[in-house]
Amino acid sequence: MLIPVTSLPRASLARVLEELGSTLLDVVCGDVERADGIGGIVIHDPLDEPELPDNALVLGVALHDLSDIARVVTRLGQRGAAALVVRAPLTADKALIDAAEASGVAVLSFARGASWTHLAGMLRTLTTDSNRHDMDGHTTRIESGDLFAVANAIAALLDAPVTIEDRNSRLLAFSSRQEDTDPSRVQTILGRQVPEHYTRILEERGVFQAIYRSDRPVFVASLPESGDTTQPPELPRAAIAVRAGDEILGAIWVVVAEPLSEDRSEALYEASKLVAMHMVWQRADADMERRQRAELLATALESGPGSPEAIGRLGLKDEPAVVLALTVVDRANEHRLPARTATERKRLADAFAMHLAAVHPRATAALIGDIAYGILPLLPQNRHDAEERAARIATEFLARVGSRLRPVIGVGTYAEDSAALARSRTGAERALRVLRSGTAGQPVARLDDVHVEAMLLELADLVPRGDLPSGVVARVIAYDEIHETNLAETLRSWLDAFGDVATAAASMFVHPNTFRYRLRRAAEVGRIDLNDPSARLAAMLQLHLMSLRSTPDGG
Repeated sequence: MLIPVTSLPRASLARVLEELGSTLLDVVCGDVERADGIGGIVIHDPLDEPELPDNALVLGVALHDLSDIARVVTRLGQRGAAALVVRAPLTADKALIDAAEASGVAVLSFARGASWTHLAGMLRTLTTDSNRHDMDGHTTRIESGDLFAVANAIAALLDAPVTIEDRNSRLLAFSSRQEDTDPSRVQTILGRQVPEHYTRILEERGVFQAIYRSDRPVFVASLPESGDTTQPPELPRAAIAVRAGDEILGAIWVVVAEPLSEDRSEALYEASKLVAMHMVWQRADADMERRQRAELLATALESGPGSPEAIGRLGLKDEPAVVLALTVVDRANEHRLPARTATERKRLADAFAMHLAAVHPRATAALIGDIAYGILPLLPQNRHDAEERAARIATEFLARVGSRLRPVIGVGTYAEDSAALARSRTGAERALRVLRSGTAGQPVARLDDVHVEAMLLELADLVPRGDLPSGVVARVIAYDEIHETNLAETLRSWLDAFGDVATAAASMFVHPNTFRYRLRRAAEVGRIDLNDPSARLAAMLQLHLMSLRSTPDGG
């Protein structure tokens, strides 16, 4: 299986090697200049192979044997891939060199100790670009990967290795010459995050506070000796905060032996302004991309006149698909902390989009209002298989993602083509409403699984609130309130058990004779003929609708 991580074609393979080479990636064999642009980042799995984007960069996570690698290279060449990345160390034999030459697929080695997940994230940063509008309204193109170029420019200006990190010490970009630094810097690049022990020491020494309080570079002396004589000592650094107005966006770190001179300090100060501009652009680009995708997705899900164009712009085809709907439930804090709930929805929506893209290269998702909708193309044997697979994918996502709230996903009906996406969306929304009400008792549901509950919720919408309870049920409830009895619960237990007294009595933990007495009393108080099917149905519906009215999303 080749699982897409992203399918946003932008940077060339040569550009990727220019930014990540010597630190993370090396060329084993093949011509890296052949591919004009990377069409997507995918993970190799030999068991199942979906569509592969043109000029794909394939991560061969489990490939080690040279003969296996050569066979995969040949197969990838037939499918138009650009390169295959395998774990180092690797020495190419003649068969692998010949396969790379014949197929046009370059083979790259990936440094040991680095995370494949982090490599995929870095590659996505380098291969994604976004549109932004200048002050005159013209559209220009700013590459997200330009932050790596900025890091290299700063490094050349200061003649020292540079990293750019966000406010949480996550690595955003780094310059060349990182091989000349210390273990903490190497770990930062391999893990895309400053090591926890190093961050803790900096916090204890008040380094971050000093950096964020000053608008000029701060010199950070070398850390105390770790006691490990096999490791080289930590080197001193200079750092400056990256600001957008009063907001701290992150910091630039430079490995230097001594405090910066006045000229170099001024150069780093000016560079921090450029980095801030890039970081703000990237954030704005990401927000604009989300809005555009949400608008296109909403249009596609309407199945109206504008849907075909929206579907094309989203990279979808007129093909079978299933719509999924995700939201979060926070009964305790939803109204007291709406900002936290909104932030969590946005985070989950981004993770949901990435998860679906890992399943199918044309899958797409976006947050519309308080619901994240996803369109998942599927080619199953039948409708039931498609919905079952979509439910499994949704369940796997919720099992992997962590959330302080309760995320739930409704799975829509199978859409044979794009014209049926509106119906699938309606099905997903109906299932999602049941999940939000809490009556389903599960985080994922197909409409078929909760069809009765969905119908009851919709029926509750049609009944004026003042009409429940009424008639038989109203009389029984009024009697319970006055005499502190539970005749209404007795009646419902009997109806739910289809008249089986033993089962109903067991559910209420009473003796069957006691239950029979209470049931007769309920019939007398409510003046209901329990032998009348219509009377039983009316009472059952009222009792169920009343319980739905008590739930947060029960109408």
